[in-house]
Amino acid sequence: MLIKTRGIVLSYIKYRETSIIARVYTERLGVQSYVVNGVRKAKPPGRIALFQPLTQLELVAYTSRTGGLTRLSEFRCAEPYAHIPYDVQKSSVALVLSEILSHTVKEEEENEPLFAFLHDSLLAFDQQESGTENFTLTFLLELARYLGFGAERGEEITTQVAFGTTLPTSQSSGPAVLRLQEFDHYFDELLRDPAHAAIPNGRVRRELLAVLIRYYQLHVEHLGEVRSLAILSEVLAE
Repeated sequence: MLIKTRGIVLSYIKYRETSIIARVYTERLGVQSYVVNGVRKAKPPGRIALFQPLTQLELVAYTSRTGGLTRLSEFRCAEPYAHIPYDVQKSSVALVLSEILSHTVKEEEENEPLFAFLHDSLLAFDQQESGTENFTLTFLLELARYLGFGAERGEEITTQVAFGTTLPTSQSSGPAVLRLQEFDHYFDELLRDPAHAAIPNGRVRRELLAVLIRYYQLHVEHLGEVRSLAILSEVLAE
């Protein structure tokens, strides 16, 4: 059976000589893995670019009652990005978010509100010309709501991180809690009015992201280290 749906590419791996296996978050079927034949051939050129992280596609896909790998009958770029593939900072953000989404969004079922959030947020980020420094933070805070562990206040995040992190026996949790509490009001601003959140510099922004990643690790099994996070150093630089 064939089904037509929109999709957002999460990742891909090489498969055989010229093909790939792509993981795609689809509007109608949730997360799916597809064998895509021939996209790594030299001719026609450029087709592999359609499967770069967070590319938005229109798909005609085979479905299977038993699940597992299926194939794409047709695919094309649904809404081309104007800046993400060509802007180093924005492409670095996209790489990190695609890695996190690959580990956190796993349901093989329709979720229209989540798909709409991803679709709209990424298109807005692509078009935004300035003020994108806090996008990664605001995106992850909002994504957490759709995943079922969204916070209402910054204190919820810092407290869980402080007491969910194993400390050496020679240390008390007290100093760690006090240190993290310094970030409460920044998270409050990002949650309440992200467009006007006053994050003072890149150092604080990086620390907030580290706390937020740790918060995700406490809630998402097997999230582990976000390997592409180092790439954001330039984006979050002072």
